Amino acid sequence: MTKDLQIRVSPSVAAQDSKIIHYVASEQALSIMRITGVRILRRSIDARSRTIMVNLLVRVWIDEPVDDTPVIAPVQYQAVKDNAPSAVVVGMGPAGLFAALRLIELGVRPIVLERGKNVKERRVDVARISREGIVDPNSNYCYGEGGAGAYSDGKLYTRSKKRGSIEHILNVFHCHGASRDILIDAHPHIGSDRLPDVIAAMRETIIRCGGEVHFNTLVTRLLLNSTRDTVVGVATASGAEYAGPVILATGHSARDVYRMLHNEGIALEPKGIAVGVRLEHPQQLIDRIQYHTPYGRGQWLPAAEYTFVTQVEGRGVYSFCMCPGGIIVPATSEPGLLVVNGMSPSKRNTHWANSGMVVELHPEDLPARYDAPHDALAMMNYQHDLEALCFEQAGNSQVAGAQRMQDFVEGKESQLIPPSSYPAGVQPSRLDRWMPAPIAGRLQRGFRTFGKAARGFLTNQAIVIGVETRTSSPVRIPRDIASMHHIALRGLYPCGEGAGYAGGIVSSAIDGERCAEALVAKL
Repeated sequence: MTKDLQIRVSPSVAAQDSKIIHYVASEQALSIMRITGVRILRRSIDARSRTIMVNLLVRVWIDEPVDDTPVIAPVQYQAVKDNAPSAVVVGMGPAGLFAALRLIELGVRPIVLERGKNVKERRVDVARISREGIVDPNSNYCYGEGGAGAYSDGKLYTRSKKRGSIEHILNVFHCHGASRDILIDAHPHIGSDRLPDVIAAMRETIIRCGGEVHFNTLVTRLLLNSTRDTVVGVATASGAEYAGPVILATGHSARDVYRMLHNEGIALEPKGIAVGVRLEHPQQLIDRIQYHTPYGRGQWLPAAEYTFVTQVEGRGVYSFCMCPGGIIVPATSEPGLLVVNGMSPSKRNTHWANSGMVVELHPEDLPARYDAPHDALAMMNYQHDLEALCFEQAGNSQVAGAQRMQDFVEGKESQLIPPSSYPAGVQPSRLDRWMPAPIAGRLQRGFRTFGKAARGFLTNQAIVIGVETRTSSPVRIPRDIASMHHIALRGLYPCGEGAGYAGGIVSSAIDGERCAEALVAKL
């Protein structure tokens, strides 16, 4: 027989099947010889008290052979028919990839258009940003196969449970090469070193099943019908045209797309974002704080994570995209700008922990010159100007300005900056002075609050690096709630983070599938 048991064990027991078997045998008053195998179904760490425990849901086989059948059945993709209708998917991030795969499941041929390069070639351009300060506007940390998610740790945790099946999204990733651990862990992640191979495997599925994938293909115009109320395709910078209804999944940094839509008179809305800094600590320090011990995480625990949130003068101040054992990267998508982000390898084994520390920003918070109530691109323009200011403060380079955390809070100059993971290098800079006062001031007060909540967190061992601005799309492309297409244009399905309807890999993937389903329903 088999039993599913909820158990609570020490980290060392949770890490070893043999010890789990001994624990279950003792708890269930069974002979160890009767237990033929165990499989972990769910895993989460409880670090709220000084005694760290691991909660496990385990399946136990007793007096019978272990069943190797997967807990979740693999996703099967069949080739679309030769006469299948086509749909255009613009963008190849999580939303675009999952939209394309869902179209195949529903019998529609996806034509995927990606402005950047495939994920292997993209790595070369990403490296040049740090080594040479050269930014390719179509191939960088934001653009290219996999989108911004390809180099952001591959975190797969989301609270968007009402939008669709998270388990299905995780299973698709697993079927394309991601570790089975993502089906188990409470906060699953793939890792920025492994995710590119998973993305490439998803592309191969699309092609094998009859879809098309076109790299270095920048969409510059929507094609409309004679009455100009329906999108019937797209035109590209090369002059090529592709026909079909359009899923627009261009990501949160596609400013040229927003400008194109705005110039065409297509309805857009300014959307709230969050801006701030990247905060970097020694990972050992975070381990000691979060695991309540001077010895850190030891042999059995993973690199510790944290989450902080508070309110300062009516706006949220919070940690964002926390990367344990990670690095900070230059995430600009345009020359002349400086913006940072974070990512982690699958083992999360660097010396540093980083996270975005950001302040909630609403359109009404902007200076009057941005005309936020009337200009749909106001938040985008503010975001752009802050990144340009950061680049200027860095001496017109990708060598980022940095300040020790406590110096930032106390308004002091940092003479020396500790070693950092940021590959382009850091230099002392008075972020507390040149960042907009409403942002810097709220961060300072937020850091004091976080330092009281976690002793040792507010320290000059940590540094703040500016600026972090690409937390979400600064624009929303409004769509009809029921049909999922644009409120004024049939045949156009704004999708994912770039449309303002998602915030991360999993929620973007779910939104991509929903847009694909709505498109097929209209077909």
